[in-house]
Amino acid sequence: MSKIIWKPGTFIYPLPVIMVSCGTFEKSNIITVAWTGIINSEKPMCYISVRKERYSHDVIKQTKEFVINLTNETLAYATDWCGVKTGAKVDKFKEMNLSKEKAKFLKCPLIKESPVSIECKVKEIKSLGSHDMFIAEIVSIDAEEEYIDENGAFDITKCNLITYANGKYFTLGKQIGKFGYSVQKKKNSAIRKKIDVKKDYKEKREQKNSNMTNNKAKREKSKQKNIKMTNKNKSNKKKILRKKDNV
Repeated sequence: MSKIIWKPGTFIYPLPVIMVSCGTFEKSNIITVAWTGIINSEKPMCYISVRKERYSHDVIKQTKEFVINLTNETLAYATDWCGVKTGAKVDKFKEMNLSKEKAKFLKCPLIKESPVSIECKVKEIKSLGSHDMFIAEIVSIDAEEEYIDENGAFDITKCNLITYANGKYFTLGKQIGKFGYSVQKKKNSAIRKKIDVKKDYKEKREQKNSNMTNNKAKREKSKQKNIKMTNKNKSNKKKILRKKDNV
């Protein structure tokens, strides 16, 4: 099998597909974005890349804030629609029957129907060519309570998130592992090996002790048998002597 060489392009898939809400609570807009991701852990930071001619570009540039709203299968239609319509002409919240929810640290609203909304404050804007990259600090994560498990962790399997790949939307597939599972398997294997060695040693020791006990019991039985034989022989010898005396 050989690889075919293509010209350079945007071919890193799959990607999250998100609805970004921006503006103010009274005058807000939604833009659908796939060029997004985490870029730092401490402080937690992310980015979105937006074409300069998009209506939301100047809104975010002016307010220096936005909300990343994760999308699921229920929101797939609205996600696509908000990506092809311009907020300069339509109220996307109204047209898609989406509800606004107040953010904790921002003026722009969250999308209530989104399973997770991530509040972001812009720290830097990088002009890259066709797009400007808005680098932002994550100031709050607002997750729907129904997706939190009994341990207080977000259960991603419950909300049926969608992704974007090569112009198409997909739901997430089944889980095939977890972070560090490749190392964990080896570690578990080593632990199991140690346990098996200890178990084998214990079994051999128990078998040895059992054999020693059995051998001791056999010797004792043999000894008792010999004593009985000796006593029997003595008894027989006395009987013979008595018979002789009687004769």
